[in-house]
Parts: sequence; structure tokens; C-alpha cells
Amino acid sequence: MNRELFERIERRIDGYRQAMIDLQVALSAIPALAPENGGDGEHLKAAFLAEFLGKKGFADIRRFPAPDGRVSSGARPNIVAVLPAGSSTADTTWILTHTDVVPPGDASLWDTDPYKVHVADDRIYGRGVEDNQQDLVASLFAATAFLDEGIKPPRNIGLAFVADEETSSRWGLAYLLSHPQNPFRKTDLIVVPDGGNEEGSLIEIAEKSILWLRVHTRGKQCHASRPSQGRNAFAAAAHLIVKLDRLPGLFPLRDPLFEPSESTFEATKKEANVPNINTIPGDDIFHLDCRVLPAYPLQDVLAAVRSIADEVEAERGVTIDLLPVQMGQAPEPTSPEATVVKALRSAVGEVYGVEARVGGIGGGTVAAYFRREGYPAAVWSKLSTTAHQPNEYCLIENMLGNAKVFARLFLQEDGSNP
Repeated sequence: MNRELFERIERRIDGYRQAMIDLQVALSAIPALAPENGGDGEHLKAAFLAEFLGKKGFADIRRFPAPDGRVSSGARPNIVAVLPAGSSTADTTWILTHTDVVPPGDASLWDTDPYKVHVADDRIYGRGVEDNQQDLVASLFAATAFLDEGIKPPRNIGLAFVADEETSSRWGLAYLLSHPQNPFRKTDLIVVPDGGNEEGSLIEIAEKSILWLRVHTRGKQCHASRPSQGRNAFAAAAHLIVKLDRLPGLFPLRDPLFEPSESTFEATKKEANVPNINTIPGDDIFHLDCRVLPAYPLQDVLAAVRSIADEVEAERGVTIDLLPVQMGQAPEPTSPEATVVKALRSAVGEVYGVEARVGGIGGGTVAAYFRREGYPAAVWSKLSTTAHQPNEYCLIENMLGNAKVFARLFLQEDGSNP
């Protein structure tokens, strides 16, 4: 790698500080929520982003709209921007980020409007500023530095901005990978900056399997003063939740590659049943989030939940339906010796001065879709781990530093030649 070129790009990135903050402000002001989360998709945000890329000088901008009749635009937007290498090469270094965000949740828990960015103490506050705009902005300006400095990279630079990461990726990366003009190659370096730690020392190469279950309990509605005339679906569901505490004992393996090292099984979302206090509900719905070590087939977990639900049905006189909302068996992990892992280790070490290690996580990222198709993708970011929380924030120094890591990657011909 040419050290003088990297120093020029580093200085250029430092000069983008206010422009990067301004882009965060603009992006957060455009809510990009999936229909499942009460939104109209990412169309407006993606349109703004495509226009911004054009103004920055990106000439090769491709759009991959995934048809979705639930949103007013009729499609979920996926954008790919490519800067060509200085020499003829088909290989590309990709940074893939997502444009959708999760809902803010209870507004009273926020100190400021979640969609109006607030900057204080070198932090940017707002929904989506860390997940995933920190690295969306960082990757965009890392590539922009090459344009502004007139530097041709040794490999193509690819930026992918996908929809639908927060729900299923069906209309995002999964759609791109199945597209006849799929832009990715298995010899490319692919980095997904959607997970990491506060030190920037974790390169995620493996994920747990994910099982999301919708648990629908059906009993019989009646007046609360005459409970014997009904069957309380809510009480039965609560009984089931307590019994599901047996799951960790049924799947007890631990794997030190992951943090946490065990499988987790958590009751999460609860849907409303009856609107009034004096009615015993005949219907109740809650959701179960399971993050399972890859050694266990998800069908075994589903069978265990079904067996426990059968017990509750017999004890409480209700019926319980289990509907998998998401069921993704973990793919084979990326090799610790993969080129992209070596390249990341080198870049992170130079920019942040830390020795990056490989590991696995319980949270799902779109990297799983790459791995399932045989692409050796790596997940990395230095972040504050405030995603999905009230008062989500990103550190400005992380946004700038990560941009330099991406720029360092863009200057590497491959992982073995830093």
C-alpha cells in the first residue's frame, strides 16, 4: 500500500467532519421504516441518497427495486454505486450498509425528537445514526475521498445500500443476490459494518441461527367476574412463557466463539388482546426470539417449543398455534483465514492500533445471506452499541475512524499485500 496516498486520504476524511454530520442530519429526517414496522419503506431516503451520490461524482449508480405492493412506491429500493479501479480488474471491495431503521419506540424515553439529529459532546443523537448510518456515511465519504483526491484504487470500490435489513432482507440483500444482474462476485472483498464492539477489535465471522415465533393462544372470552365460563388465553400464554424457561436446559451447549456463548430464548413482543379490564381474553399473541448455536437444528428447537405448548394446551384447555416469522439456520462461518479477514485485521490495526480478533454474535446481520450463498463476508465496525435504544447515538470519532478503515481497505490490492 502507498503510505503517501493513504495519508492524503486520511487528511481529506478529517476535512469531511461537518459534511458527514450534515448527511446524518438529512438521513435521519427521512424515516425509513418497513411496512411491518408501520412505515412506507425506504423510497424517500434512497432517492435522497442516490441524488447525493450523483452530486458527489459517482457516475456508476445502479438501482435494484424489489417489488413490494405494501409500500406506496411499489418497490423497496436497493442502490449500488461503483468507482472503477485504476487498472482492469473484475474484483471489488464492497461495503454494504442498510437504509432502513427500527421505530423509535416510546417517545417519552427520548431526550430529543428521534428524527431530528442532536449533536452534543462529539456525539450524534437520533434514530438510525449508529444503525446503520454511521457506516453508511463513513463508507460513502471514504469513497468520495478517492474522487476528490483523484486517486484510482487498485480494486473497484463498491458501495451497496440495501433495504429491509431490520425485518427479513427479502426485499434487500436476498433480492440482490437472486437478481440476474447480481453485482457481487465470490472473489470480492465484502464487509458488512453492522456489528462490532466499542474497541473495534471484533471481526464477526459467524452468527447464531435465528428463530422468531408468533405464538397464538386461543381460549374462550368471557366476563372477568365469571372466569369459569371461559378459558383465559392470556393466563395460558403466561403459563407457557414460564415453562419456556426450560429451553436453555434442553439446548445447553456453549461455544466460546460467540458472545453470549449460549443459545438464548426470550419472550419479546406482546400484542394487545382485549381493550377493557373486565373481559377475560379469548385470544392472545406474543412472540419468542430464539438465537441458537449453529450446532442445533432449528427444527429441534421448534419441536421442543411445540412439546411444551402441548402441555399447556392439555393443562389449560386452550389451543396454541406456532408460526415461524423468521427461521434461518446459520450458514457455515467465514474462514478466519479468508482474504477479507486478513485485510480487515491489517486496516483496523493501522487506523485504531488494536489487534482485531474473530468471533461470532447472536444478532443477525445480512452477512448471513452472503455466507449462505458462499461469499466469505466479514462483519466489522467500531461502534457504541446503542442500536435500537432510546437516545441512540454514534461517536463522531468512530464515524471518521471507520471511514479511514474503509479507505485503507480500498487501497489494499488483497488481504495478503497490505
